[in-house]
Amino acid sequence: MNTVNTTIASEVSQPDEVAVPVQESKPAETIIEEGKTVGKPFSDDPKFKLRDVEVFYGDAPAIKKISLDIGCNEVIAFIGPSGCGKSTFLRCLNRMNDSIDICRVKGSLKLDDHDIYDPKRDVVELRARVGMVFQKPNPFPKSIYDNVAYGPRIHGLANRKSDLDEIVENSLRKAGLWDEVKDRLDANATGMSGGQQQRLCIARAIAVSPEVVLMDEPCSALDPIATAKVEELIAELSESYTIVIVTHSMQQAARVSHRTAYFHLGHLVEVNETNKVFTSPEHELTESYITGRFG
Repeated sequence: MNTVNTTIASEVSQPDEVAVPVQESKPAETIIEEGKTVGKPFSDDPKFKLRDVEVFYGDAPAIKKISLDIGCNEVIAFIGPSGCGKSTFLRCLNRMNDSIDICRVKGSLKLDDHDIYDPKRDVVELRARVGMVFQKPNPFPKSIYDNVAYGPRIHGLANRKSDLDEIVENSLRKAGLWDEVKDRLDANATGMSGGQQQRLCIARAIAVSPEVVLMDEPCSALDPIATAKVEELIAELSESYTIVIVTHSMQQAARVSHRTAYFHLGHLVEVNETNKVFTSPEHELTESYITGRFG
C-alpha cells in the first residue's frame, strides 16, 4: 500500500477550512468611560471625599476625572500598571504635588468635609494629619530617637522631655521596632537595616498623631521578611488610622487591604472589596491586569 499517495489523497479530499476572523482586543481607551468607575467607589463613612479630580503636568492629563471615597480606618490599595497615575493620585491627598511647578490639580478634594486645596489651608498642618511613607526608606542622618522626635518637636507636641520620651517609645512600639532598638536609641539611624529603616519612617510618620498614613510602595525595596513585618504593622495600624497604599504587588494588596482600586491610563477603572477584585472583577481591564495579560 502506498501510504504517501493515501495521505495526499486524504489531504486533498478535506474540505477547505473556514477562516475565522481573529477578534482583536479593543484598545483600553475605547472601553474606559471617563469619570465612570465600576464597583463601589463610595463609602458610608468617608474620611476623604474626592470628586472629579484631574491632575495635569503642563497640558498633559495624568488623572482624568476620578471620584472616590476613602473610609475611616480603611486600608485601601491602589494597583495598576506603571505610569497609570496611582502615585500621582496618592500625592494629591496631602498636596505633595505642590512641589512640582508644572502640576495642576482640579476638582473637589475634601478631608473631613474640609477642602484640602483651600488657599488658606495650612499645608504643614495638613501633612501632620496626613502622613506619608515613601518607596525607599529615608531616615534623617540623626539618631533613632531624634528621627522619631523630630515631628513632635517642630509641631510643639511635647513640653517636657518625659513627654517626648513617651511619644518616641509609643511610636516605636506601634511600628514594632521598640524591642529591637530600645538599647541603642542614640545610634545613627542610617546604620539600621532597610526593613528597620522603613519601620522607623513609619514610626516617624505616626509620632505626630496623624489620622491618615499614605504609603507609596513601602515594601518595594525590602526583603520578604521585612515586607511581612511591615504588612503585619499595616494591619495593626488600621485599627487607629486610615491607610492608603500604592503597590505593584497584587499579592500584597490582597493580604493587607479592605478595598482595592484599579487605575489605568489615568482613569480609576474599578473599586471593590479586595476579595471581589481578585476573584470576580467587574471590568475587563481589571481582569486582564490581575491575570497577567499586561502590566
